[in-house]
Amino acid sequence: MKNNPGRRAFITNTLKASAAAALLNIPGIAMALQQKKYTIKEVMDLILKEVPGAPFKTTVDTLKSGDEQQTVTGIVTTMFATVQVIEQAAKLKANFIIAHEPTFYNHQDDVNYVANNRVVQQKQALLKKYNITVWRFHDYWHSVEPDGIGYGVLKKAGWLQYYKPGQRMLQIPPLTLEKLVAHLEQTLAIKHVRVIGDLSQTCARIALIPGAAGGQMQISLVEKEQPDVLIVGEVHEWETAEYIRDARQLGGKTALIVLGHSVSEEPGMDWLVDWLKPKIPGVPVTHIVSGDPFTWV
Repeated sequence: MKNNPGRRAFITNTLKASAAAALLNIPGIAMALQQKKYTIKEVMDLILKEVPGAPFKTTVDTLKSGDEQQTVTGIVTTMFATVQVIEQAAKLKANFIIAHEPTFYNHQDDVNYVANNRVVQQKQALLKKYNITVWRFHDYWHSVEPDGIGYGVLKKAGWLQYYKPGQRMLQIPPLTLEKLVAHLEQTLAIKHVRVIGDLSQTCARIALIPGAAGGQMQISLVEKEQPDVLIVGEVHEWETAEYIRDARQLGGKTALIVLGHSVSEEPGMDWLVDWLKPKIPGVPVTHIVSGDPFTWV
């Protein structure tokens, strides 16, 4: 038989096509082959479609490192893009960190906030070493409906059934302040909280403001609602803490629970994983706890 190159090529191509078809019939292979790859910008755009009024003209939610055009290999959500979180993200081969709070120690992430800051420079070098892009996700996450941070905290505390959209007040079954503190420590995985109040007093009407909303907002809510207890992430100690102390000495009943800034909002960044995964199938999304920076002694 004469050698027929055309016929041989036809047979080879047919075998390749058959093999490919066979692979596509194996469970999971077809999905893997068809999964879309996303750039960081594409992921950001998908998120912003869910935020009313986005993109905002003025926001702190900007890239703090990296390149929006790079392909996402994995996403990490966290409160703070700490050195430890960066190292853990690199081990996961994740090159996109979505952090709720600043990376460079001031609200605007101004790297010249303190001139020639060696820690800033070292952190920038670490991010560059691992080719990691950091995006702050603060204003936008608080602007989704419902607020992503607040929803995550309520979910983890087991209080979603008491939540009314747009309200910071909760009416829960009565319990003592001491038992309320224990509940928060257990459900939110907090080792210690700070309290002003009588541990035996009954709490049912709760004002919940995770994070650092500021004294004016915290005090205004107490003045308006007169809750049994105000639960916050952090306070300026010369503002809300002193107001609560004086108010109680003058006959007021509102107690104060200070959870800590990072741990009070961490559940919201954990919830972001469940919220985001369905929008980017095939992309690994992991929450890494940045944790409480303090050690209690």
